[in-house]
Amino acid sequence: MQTKKKQIVFIVNPISGTSSKKGFDRLVERTLDPEQYDWRIIRTEYAGHAAELAAQCASDGIDVCVAVGGDGTVNEVARSLVGTQTALGIVPSGSGNGLARHLCLPMSMKGALAMIAQGHTAMFDHGVINGHPFFCTCGMGFDAFVSLKFAQSGKRGLATYTKMVLSEGMSYKPASYDVQVEDGNGEVSHCEAFLIACANAAQYGNNTYIAPGASMQDGLLDVIIIHPFKGMGGPKVLMDLMLKTVKDNHHVKHFHARSLHIHRQEEGAVHFDGDPMVMGCDIDIAIKPASLKAIVNPKAIEDKAKPGRVASMFSHLLDGRGHSQKEKK
Repeated sequence: MQTKKKQIVFIVNPISGTSSKKGFDRLVERTLDPEQYDWRIIRTEYAGHAAELAAQCASDGIDVCVAVGGDGTVNEVARSLVGTQTALGIVPSGSGNGLARHLCLPMSMKGALAMIAQGHTAMFDHGVINGHPFFCTCGMGFDAFVSLKFAQSGKRGLATYTKMVLSEGMSYKPASYDVQVEDGNGEVSHCEAFLIACANAAQYGNNTYIAPGASMQDGLLDVIIIHPFKGMGGPKVLMDLMLKTVKDNHHVKHFHARSLHIHRQEEGAVHFDGDPMVMGCDIDIAIKPASLKAIVNPKAIEDKAKPGRVASMFSHLLDGRGHSQKEKK
């Protein structure tokens, strides 16, 4: 009896990423066994198209839907696959590649395709911030504020972003927050914070670790509050993010939660997987356990002792998202 072939759809954002996708179609043909797989390659045409295509894949019962692009493309595809039997695959081609790195997937197209061909899957958690899904991190404060300013500037590139971080960093004032852990004792904690991050995965991307011990399979969010700092406090926090020692920094508070409610004095920026958005004063964040099926590397053993390479704390926000902002991730 002939075994039914697995169906794979590759959703390619042609204008995303830092690596060329030239020759991708041929590489797929050389990697996937036609006796085991039937595949299609579809290129997105506008912002949000990847989410639409992925939703159709799930509706059609496709076995694996592969995001070929950066973190914005991955988020679009993944959010349409939540709660379905269609597995997420990733061929990373961005500068951050946070989810792919957390899952220890190869960074090369050839290696990522070989992993997809192996077909090993597992179930993972995802998070929701005011109804918007995220898979790595979400948060508010300085990183979200700068990401929104950068998106609104209409200018791209490392030089522009670096200039903006430096200029805004000099004048940015930490905000006041009331934080209530919904699955705790109901108490509300008041704090001043430079930023608040909620992590499902360990890193922003680019091996910059906001929550080094985070697991996507524990049903918990890692909540990180970076309190205001002066002088050399900023560079020390940045170094700790790269060395996976941020939880040891005395400016940082870390705890776990299944859900939490955050109130702030006025509306402002938030981000989810690097995408910026203005939200109101009340923010609800929760984890949704075992909700996303994804391709994994079964032999991956993360080197916990190895520090991430030198990279910007906000590298996951460096480039725009989608077609309208010419996503680079």
